[in-house]
Amino acid sequence: MNGPEDDLSAEQVREHREAMIALGRRLPQTTLADTATQLQTAELRAPAVGAPMVIDTDIGGDADDALALVAAARHSRELALVITADETGPDHRAPHPAGRGYGQRARFARYLLDVVGRGDIAVAAGATTGHTDYFCVEDLIPATVAPAPGGRDAVLAAVAELAGRCDGPIRWVGMAPLSNLAEVCDHLPEIAGRLQVTQMGGAIHYRRPERAEHNIRLDVDAARRVLAAVADGRLAKPRFVLSDTTFTDQIAVHATHPLHRRLAGRAESWAVLLEGHLQRWYRDHHDSTLQHDALTLSAALGLPFVRSATARIAMDDIGRWSIPDASDAGGAAGTGLRVSRSADYPAFMAWLEHALDPATPAAAGTVDLSGAGARAGAGVVSGAGVRRPA
Repeated sequence: MNGPEDDLSAEQVREHREAMIALGRRLPQTTLADTATQLQTAELRAPAVGAPMVIDTDIGGDADDALALVAAARHSRELALVITADETGPDHRAPHPAGRGYGQRARFARYLLDVVGRGDIAVAAGATTGHTDYFCVEDLIPATVAPAPGGRDAVLAAVAELAGRCDGPIRWVGMAPLSNLAEVCDHLPEIAGRLQVTQMGGAIHYRRPERAEHNIRLDVDAARRVLAAVADGRLAKPRFVLSDTTFTDQIAVHATHPLHRRLAGRAESWAVLLEGHLQRWYRDHHDSTLQHDALTLSAALGLPFVRSATARIAMDDIGRWSIPDASDAGGAAGTGLRVSRSADYPAFMAWLEHALDPATPAAAGTVDLSGAGARAGAGVVSGAGVRRPA
């Protein structure tokens, strides 16, 4: 079985490109010369850092989603849209303002963003399987928080609106099942081609080998559709931060952890809300929360904590992943993805604790998207990193 091959950094790719061009010039009328000509005329993919960001989340269950969202909202000016997956309730056509009806994850996301001071970020309620086992923040959402626009059409409209207000790449940070991403790939292929996806999920050696990793298992069909979009070129090769990397006590937060202690007793509304969420998660589910999603966010932000490699991934009927043998299908079995190999957990946790320390000033605010390809004449640039009507 072949293992992953280490990815090159962007700078290493540029160095290799220039070396190949120089070699081709020294060897005219050769295959290398032809390759050099192609490299000269080809453009390297634009870097995603600084591009507008979408977070796709099943917030309101495990508290790691909420911690990651607050870190992004406080420190990433480019966060423009939050959509939810594995939504509560069976039917987006009948949302309820409170309780377990459809769209409660989106209502919690809306409230959390508002108390962080990021009312500029749009929220849409996305895919639901009709039920969910993980939702523990019902009593933290005021009845006055209105339902967000919901359903597949609302998600597609929100993504299309963002894409229409800026040019270039859009960062997609997946912290949930791949349901919404699959819909974008199937129904908005021209926008899917602009996405640079960093997704939490998948596992090569899952701790429970009889089943697939959580985010894949909850919507195997969506995962299959996303892999098909990668295979046929509609979606650029995503980076998956695997459960193999994230399932470790080295990134666990519990009641006595310094991060939790920094939130406890603070007066800031967002800190009070996060602390309440953590307490409910400990009470109802587990005595700690692993920071799967914040680690994934850090990779999308271009921070150096997660080390990735390229590998071909095969998925079976129930969503389990493996690396196929090189002899399978002549070495072309599976789908080429970037997958996490390891992470610098202490450095990552130091960053996260700083980002979520109420004493740390928030860095997010008004952003000029001119460097990210904002379209002139479309309106006024908002803190969400997109242009809103003037």
